Amino acid sequence: MLRTVSELDIRWIRTFLSIVEAGGLSAAQATLNSQQPAISAQLKKLEERVGFDLCKRGRSGFSLTPEGERFVEAARRLVAATEDFQMEVNDIAQQATGIIHIGLIGEIDPQATEKIAQVFASLRTRFQGVRIALTELPPALLAEGVLNGSIDLAIGYFWQKLPALDYEPLFKETQIAYCSASHPLFEQAGALLRNDFGQSEWVWPSHPLKEMSPPTGLDTVTARTDSMDSAALLILSGQHLGFLPQHYATKYEHLNQLRALNAEQWRYEVDFQVVVRQASRHWEVISVLLAELSNTFSSERVQSEQDAFCAISK
Repeated sequence: MLRTVSELDIRWIRTFLSIVEAGGLSAAQATLNSQQPAISAQLKKLEERVGFDLCKRGRSGFSLTPEGERFVEAARRLVAATEDFQMEVNDIAQQATGIIHIGLIGEIDPQATEKIAQVFASLRTRFQGVRIALTELPPALLAEGVLNGSIDLAIGYFWQKLPALDYEPLFKETQIAYCSASHPLFEQAGALLRNDFGQSEWVWPSHPLKEMSPPTGLDTVTARTDSMDSAALLILSGQHLGFLPQHYATKYEHLNQLRALNAEQWRYEVDFQVVVRQASRHWEVISVLLAELSNTFSSERVQSEQDAFCAISK
């Protein structure tokens, strides 16, 4: 009598079910990829384990005994339950849980935002047990949050590289110098040169800006901020010139409230990156998110590098 079910029993039971579905031992050879003597031996061992004959086989053909018919139904339920159990365990192993804290800089380019949104959608599809907590912060606070552990991953631009953090490139953002409709240079805006600025005052980022220095010197920088909205407010006041992301300033240009001073000359590129703590890369969710972000933006980086090369070649 079968009092316990071992792994070997389940193998023999699967063999028996294959014989039943094939209609006999000979017919099951191809399905089981085994010779008839080996199949017959497994069937005999199973019958010894359960304590009764499961089938009749011989010259008269293959047929189930009454006990065998009842056993088939029980065996199918057991195999189905085993497969369900295996799938559920695999799902548990693959299904991460918890909250991933993500920091973003405000007003990211709409095209880049759309790509990031697609990555988030893919992440949620793969890790349905994970919850996303988004925080919008200026660059300095983003890096600080990643460093102290309150943020797991941040997307923005970072002018200072900290050794405890890993930085990976995503995309570039174009910054252009603008003046407002109430500024004296507005009517001339479009092809202004350094000498045209005179002693015009500038609003400048609070952080070091290696890509560009104030066109008329630090003495004309009378306002500093790392906030895009604050910089726009000061420029729109007519008292300052300043740089804004091109995508951000477009809405004001359409309203004829801002004009670029010289879009070809007074511009620079900001490198947007994704930042994580080195230790966080071991979390599968972080690892997958980094890989998807990198893959999503890789074509854009290649195109940007090609455009830069073409510009140099000319």
